[in-house]
Amino acid sequence: MSLRLIEWAKSQLEEIAAAGLYKHERLIDSPQGVEITLADGRKVLNFCANNYLGLAAHPRVIEAAHRALDRWGYGMASVRFICGTQSIHKELEKAIADFLHCEDSILYAACFDANGGVFEPFFGPEDAIISDELNHASLIDGIRLTKAKRFVYKHVDLTDLEAKLREAQSARFRIVVTDGVFSMDGDYAPLDRLVELTQRYDAILLVDDSHATGFVGATGRGTPEKFGVLGAPNLLLTGTLGKALGGAMGGYVAGPAPLIALLRQRSRPYLFSNSLSPMIVATAKEIFSWLSETTELRDRLEANTRRFREGMTRAGFDIKPGDHPIVPIMLYDAVLAHRMADALLEEGIYVIGFSYP
Repeated sequence: MSLRLIEWAKSQLEEIAAAGLYKHERLIDSPQGVEITLADGRKVLNFCANNYLGLAAHPRVIEAAHRALDRWGYGMASVRFICGTQSIHKELEKAIADFLHCEDSILYAACFDANGGVFEPFFGPEDAIISDELNHASLIDGIRLTKAKRFVYKHVDLTDLEAKLREAQSARFRIVVTDGVFSMDGDYAPLDRLVELTQRYDAILLVDDSHATGFVGATGRGTPEKFGVLGAPNLLLTGTLGKALGGAMGGYVAGPAPLIALLRQRSRPYLFSNSLSPMIVATAKEIFSWLSETTELRDRLEANTRRFREGMTRAGFDIKPGDHPIVPIMLYDAVLAHRMADALLEEGIYVIGFSYP
């Protein structure tokens, strides 16, 4: 057996470490929350989880999970179409669709799986996929699995997007793909203009709204609500249960009923992955019900975000403008960012230095 791959991996790790970019996984010895306990016993303030609404360890969520565990069990040990669909799976799919003003939705083990399985069933060599250059890696990987013609447009540049749409007019089907909120900078895709443009050029618009569902928009229904396009007929939404909506696991695709039905027949991550744990499913259903009753949690997040952004600006930090709780502190030096994160941890502030990849 050749060991060259192992030696190559060692050299890659040495290069990453020498550049000061090695990603260490800090150990946490408590539930996820505003204050967390590290494995060494230190209590620190957490400024970098995607636990936007504070639901990951909320008492109401924990109670719902306990009830679900007792009622439905721990796992299904099956894919959906064999014996992995409980009534609560269908109830959650309906709750997601209703919340997002879509006709139907389909559950996946994660949003990475949803994005990996949403393109290949629909698009072949005669079709065109047009993607924002800063889209999430899961969208990029999902697009790579198809044989469709691929176009990449400059970040939120609608002039460039329109040029790509014109170039793709001979394709059988066209789809424009974008994050609703871009996860590194917290900026938005202008969905009102994207819906208008895609409808004009007879294209579907797919939006990964993972960093928006539950808290962006007046009632937390994400970027389509923020930009006034909830229920647009050519809109296909992907998202996650692993951020604002409890932070556990799970993803989904929501949109027109015929598209969702075809995904159930042909989407490989759906067909060949275990059914989502009933405990997560039932708890997520409870969370959607809660968010449909009140905007208290997203209103508090909005106020906290405004306060933090204003405070960081007054303190002289260079932050990306906007109103999203993703607030990049721009240092323009990857090694410095990692060192600053380590220094802040010593002061009781848990943040992470981000760098490519």
